Amino acid sequence: MDREEFARNVPVFIEYLQKEKNFSPHTLRSYRKDLEQFFDFLSDRAAAIVDSAAILAYISFLMKYGLDARSVARKLSALKSFFKVLRRLGRADRNPAETIRTPKTKKHLPGFLTLPQIEQGLMIENKRDRAIMEVLYSCGLRASELVGLDTGNVDFNRDEIKVRGKGNKERIVPLGQAAKTAILAYLRERNAASAALFQNKRGGRLTTRSLQRIVHKHLMRVAQVSGTHPHILRHTFATHLLENGADLRAVQELLGHASLSTVQIYTHVTTKRLKEVYKKAHPRAE
Repeated sequence: MDREEFARNVPVFIEYLQKEKNFSPHTLRSYRKDLEQFFDFLSDRAAAIVDSAAILAYISFLMKYGLDARSVARKLSALKSFFKVLRRLGRADRNPAETIRTPKTKKHLPGFLTLPQIEQGLMIENKRDRAIMEVLYSCGLRASELVGLDTGNVDFNRDEIKVRGKGNKERIVPLGQAAKTAILAYLRERNAASAALFQNKRGGRLTTRSLQRIVHKHLMRVAQVSGTHPHILRHTFATHLLENGADLRAVQELLGHASLSTVQIYTHVTTKRLKEVYKKAHPRAE
């Protein structure tokens, strides 16, 4: 298949991800952007055929001009998914990216907050914002999962939240008492007209962008935080559980990760923390 014919199938691919995989608008935009950049690269070089050589040239170009290995790996993953879906839909007879190896990426240790930092960050007067921060830390939700919550997803009798995660998969997450209390306090003043649990000032569903601003605002007040994105509260949730003896597989289930290997990176965080404690506490550590 030639370049232009493949390029015309990008909207088909995006629609498939939206309908079959229930990907968020942000994720869909990222996939579209990655694919458009690839086809722009081929167009600039007047490459008419999409084959493994063309993809390797694109990967080499990205690496040569300083894009980090993690970003290159993501762009290659987008291409592999694109061709795989087209084959499944009968719009391509091969996947030219299938045999191309993903660049090795350095393991990135996710940042997290200490318990005192969490306690400081949760000292919030605004009831909605307090409930949001408590739920992110209590349940370890992704930003998209939190803004997608409806009031009907919260079971106050069983202290549980039903979460719809990646790939439209549902999971049940325990609801801590502090988060439960914060939600109930917020519900007493929330606009009841909308099913969305967390609303903006107009009564509509909160967006992930608005959520990022809320978390950033409150974590900026905390000294020496390693990040102010909502995901840091998810990292902190996992790290604190493991530091206090939680089973790795249980944390995997709570986070909604399909693979245990995705969660194992947190063991590096906790091991690093244990080494710091050891050096400070053991008389012959140094």
